[in-house]
Amino acid sequence: MLIKTIRAGWIIGIVLGMPLAAGAQDGPLSVIDWLSDSIATPAALPLDGLPPFSGDIATSALPEAVTVSPLDLPTPDAIGLLRPARTGLPAALWGPSSSADIARQITGISGDMLPSARALFRTILLAELAPPHDSTPGSALFLARVDALLALGLLEDADALIERLPAPAPEVFRRQFDSRLLLGSEDAACARLRAMPDLSPTFPTRIFCLARSGDWAAAAVTLEIATALGMFTESEDDLLARFLHPEFAEQSAALPPPAQPSPLMFRIYEAIGEPLPTATLPLAFAQADLRANIGWKAQIEAAERLVRAGTLPPERLHALYTQRRPAASGGIWDRVAALQRIDAALAAGDRAAIEAALPAAWRDMAGAGLDHAFAALYGERLARMELPDDTGALAFRIGLLSPAYETLAKARQPASPEETFLIGLARGNLADITPPNAVAAAIAEGFTAPAPSDRLAAPLAEGRLGEVILRALELLESGAQGNLDDLAESYAVFRAVGLEDMARRSALELLLLERRG
Repeated sequence: MLIKTIRAGWIIGIVLGMPLAAGAQDGPLSVIDWLSDSIATPAALPLDGLPPFSGDIATSALPEAVTVSPLDLPTPDAIGLLRPARTGLPAALWGPSSSADIARQITGISGDMLPSARALFRTILLAELAPPHDSTPGSALFLARVDALLALGLLEDADALIERLPAPAPEVFRRQFDSRLLLGSEDAACARLRAMPDLSPTFPTRIFCLARSGDWAAAAVTLEIATALGMFTESEDDLLARFLHPEFAEQSAALPPPAQPSPLMFRIYEAIGEPLPTATLPLAFAQADLRANIGWKAQIEAAERLVRAGTLPPERLHALYTQRRPAASGGIWDRVAALQRIDAALAAGDRAAIEAALPAAWRDMAGAGLDHAFAALYGERLARMELPDDTGALAFRIGLLSPAYETLAKARQPASPEETFLIGLARGNLADITPPNAVAAAIAEGFTAPAPSDRLAAPLAEGRLGEVILRALELLESGAQGNLDDLAESYAVFRAVGLEDMARRSALELLLLERRG
């Protein structure tokens, strides 16, 4: 083996400079448990190749130089992608709240939200705001924001947020590194790693980046050294050996798929010709199936999953649906065919064809949890066509799920008590309207409440607006699952703090979508 030719002094130098094996490190730095252990401390070898052997023996394992940074760097908590003028949120959203309390709230909110609530949460995560009074460069709030974006599958947002940092800490950079692996921009991730000598790549990361840069010899030497030092498990060694030696992979049986692959492992499996399916992996992995080198069906399946979660705009799914003719029938292909029929009928202005195709298309899309996406794409146009009878009533309900909900409601004469309530809700006036069911009654209670309850009015009076909005999102999530007292409270808060559009849209979604929460 190549390791036998390496001088003892070189190995000693490497041992002093390399991080411990992944299994010997502390637990994960994040609740995002699929992140790679791509960065470690103390500092490892630079990425530009192994150093030549020198007869000099180091007298200390301490770093040769001390890295300094200016004290006036902006705190990460002040960094955002959306300015207050765009978000509608005040710059002082956090008021006197502590960064730890805000981070704890953000971490506690799940992604299982109504579409408009999820959109508000994303806006808060990306907003450029005045940092909390106790914010520091090492604050947990920035990390909580990034982790929430990753959990929602919003990898591009997380990457852009981290890119605003002049010098991300290791625990932040490894999130960006993994995001770029799944987005297919691994070369950019490796390039940034090379440009930041204070960051220390672990052995698998170093081997991967050396190979991606074309330095296969250095990658192979690093693999041999790591193997000789016992830095890998047998399965890791086998995987990396196949990555660097394709002929070995071709002559060997397929590796068993890992139960919980990291993005780095996911990409290496793909590189050796054994791609892992993403359907059972965390949502973020579905982003990898949107790359151009992935098959059409897999792209559609990934896009549906991401649109269902509110991560991908419906227009991206529409572009995939209309890319070519369905390859078969049943399941996903029925949805593709149904949407293409609606597209063709709308383009031709064929009202009879729309009337015939709409019920089946809505049923198929709603059955797949894509009803809100269908409404975003077609709701306003369908509602304005004034289709007859039951189809017209369906088109109106779909239109109420579109951004034009209020305009459409003003032009509609109610055809039933349920429509009367929906129209009043869309207009923001439920006075003297009888709710048709218990959920509608809870919504009406929240919309007609003069103010939030004391438990939320008090922090509002203290200026803790951000905390109260995040709490209202939690209450809405609970209310959508059946806790009607929480539901009423959430709407009292949203209206009291001026989030009127979000309140109306989420209430319409709660009543009209096939699922709740």
